[in-house]
Amino acid sequence: MYFGAHVSIRHGFLEAAKQTHRMGGRAFQFFPKNPRSLSLKTMDRRDAEACAAFCREHDIRSIAHTPYPTNLAADAGERRQIVVRSLLNDLEIADACGAVGVVVHFGIYKGAERLDGYKNIVATLNEVVEQWEGTSQLLIENQSGEHARMGMTFEELTGIRNLCAHPHKVGFCLDTCHAFASGLWDGSNWGEVEAKGVSLGYFDELKAVHLNDSVYPHQSYKDRHANIGKGEIGETSLRKLLESPYLRHIPIVLETPTPEAGTHREEIAKLKFVSGEGNG
Repeated sequence: MYFGAHVSIRHGFLEAAKQTHRMGGRAFQFFPKNPRSLSLKTMDRRDAEACAAFCREHDIRSIAHTPYPTNLAADAGERRQIVVRSLLNDLEIADACGAVGVVVHFGIYKGAERLDGYKNIVATLNEVVEQWEGTSQLLIENQSGEHARMGMTFEELTGIRNLCAHPHKVGFCLDTCHAFASGLWDGSNWGEVEAKGVSLGYFDELKAVHLNDSVYPHQSYKDRHANIGKGEIGETSLRKLLESPYLRHIPIVLETPTPEAGTHREEIAKLKFVSGEGNG
């Protein structure tokens, strides 16, 4: 399985891939640019292409993650145009690095009419996919409900994708902590959750997983990640999830607190053991 962790690109894209390889990982996530800004970045293309080549050589899969201020539900006008330009920039960088896609949160809308927020999300996605011709996809991530009770169900996620002008350019990223916090998954009913997702076509388009335990209980609507087996979800429930055939060939990335050792090497080894792929 393609286990890994979120890594820094402080020393470049290639070094991020090499760091993953040193940790024993086969997947990683990275911010394509400053995670706190939507300012556009001019990438070092040689570094990005070297990263892609290294990943092909070592069978490593990667995903990028949009900066924190990205909001698909932004109202029309300059704010939305900033988001659109930023997303296209993220996709360009991810594509050059050979990444599967760019993870973007479903979106937050606090206006009086919730439907307007959904319309904004579709409009923003359409502006991006109409202009994007690369291989990397936009991967919509389910939300915990902490900032807005949106993007918490398979119906919302698949519904938004189905309304896109070019749905083949859009996939999904499942965050396990968010699924638990939102009430989508209670930790003991993965079979039911999977069956529902399959019936709606969600798992056909699942391209990545954020594998996180949860600091807070089921349906807390709080997005606080815990290390694997150290939170409210627990190792047993996560093991059941990892048995899903839909997770066999996609990047599964930790977004958990960095251990004192400064590396996720041991946590990645634990995932291999939990999934039956290693002996610990």
